[in-house]
Amino acid sequence: MTTSSSSETLLRVSTISFRRQGLTILDAIDLMLRREEIVTLIGPNGAGKSTLLKIALGLLTPDSGEVWRTSGIRTGYVPQKLNINPALPLTVRRFITLSAIASTHDVENVLTDAGIPFLINASVHTLSSGEWQRVLLARALLHKPALLFLDEPAQGLDISGQDAIYALIRRIRDTTGCGILLVSHDLHLVMASSNRVLCLNRHICCTGRPEEICHDPAYQTLFGSANLQHLALYQHRHDHEHPLCDHEHHHASSRSQHK
Repeated sequence: MTTSSSSETLLRVSTISFRRQGLTILDAIDLMLRREEIVTLIGPNGAGKSTLLKIALGLLTPDSGEVWRTSGIRTGYVPQKLNINPALPLTVRRFITLSAIASTHDVENVLTDAGIPFLINASVHTLSSGEWQRVLLARALLHKPALLFLDEPAQGLDISGQDAIYALIRRIRDTTGCGILLVSHDLHLVMASSNRVLCLNRHICCTGRPEEICHDPAYQTLFGSANLQHLALYQHRHDHEHPLCDHEHHHASSRSQHK
């Protein structure tokens, strides 16, 4: 990866439209992502967030419009769902290296970056939700991406687990300088982590800094006043970071005692 300024554009999506079975999923979407920037796509279920992320990543082809990524750029991807056959014996070490050849040293490094070095020999079937999300992040980091795509990385976690994952994502951005495109459905969850937010409902309803979006009439129409109350509460939670949740610490300690 070449050294570049934080203003370098890594990804540009121009007037993207996408249809399936006569239904418009995305309509005339524009998006730009720069180095050292976290851009978050929010919106209700069915708004087209995951579809837009997959188009930006190159997994789906739009019906019209254009996607540009810096030539030769390395990408990492954490999907919304990834099901592992429960009958398949698979350690974290083995899972992480399924998509890339890597030394034990490299695996240990990405697990350390994700805050879970103690899980290297654990079975993926014994992981808590928070541990699994961190393993998925570690797997994506193994490719040393300059562009990181994260689809609902905090799904299924309690509020402490969500805080911990988003603190980790910020730390990844700060230490690697990568650009991150993130999908969520709640602005209050990504308030402290995002440089810019796109509020999506098949088209772009509004875009800007998180603190601006919450006052936009289009956002309030989509999410209502109740969400604004949650957002106001969450804004007071930004001055600290959470480690792994208590139950995950206990989980890790139990493993250590049985080694």
